[in-house]
Amino acid sequence: MDGPVNSMSWEALAARVGTEIGISDWITVSQPMVDAFADVTGDRYFLHIDPQRAAALSFGGTIAHGLLTLSLLATMGYQVCPYVEGARHPLNYGFNRVRFVAPVPVGSRVRGRFLLRSAEILGPTQRQVLYDVTVEIEGAGKPALVAEWLTRYVM
Repeated sequence: MDGPVNSMSWEALAARVGTEIGISDWITVSQPMVDAFADVTGDRYFLHIDPQRAAALSFGGTIAHGLLTLSLLATMGYQVCPYVEGARHPLNYGFNRVRFVAPVPVGSRVRGRFLLRSAEILGPTQRQVLYDVTVEIEGAGKPALVAEWLTRYVM
């Protein structure tokens, strides 16, 4: 996916503060995905890449890197979060808070749930939104992660 699939005016987006913006599609976290992330980042801890050794632990098998799960927010956000009309481009401004609540077993499906917490005008050329994001694991009682994610728009 190249970017956000929908757009709306700043005023329309700001009017949605306090509401759920949407829920992304499910993404299957596969062992090849986890292995590729391990190769790219150099984080080759056995719990992520060695199914036989990981099976002996309480998780019963390999789990996704927390940072892999966090990085999937980009794809999820493109599906759900609107592009602000008139903006030159959005910028990932970072996170106020990220918590990895539950492990994501390899083979699980995850999706993102986005609630717009705030929309601020920072100046004549900048806007900022704050999303409360929850990454859910299909069939699990706890989410994989919760985060406060900031995006800035250059107008």
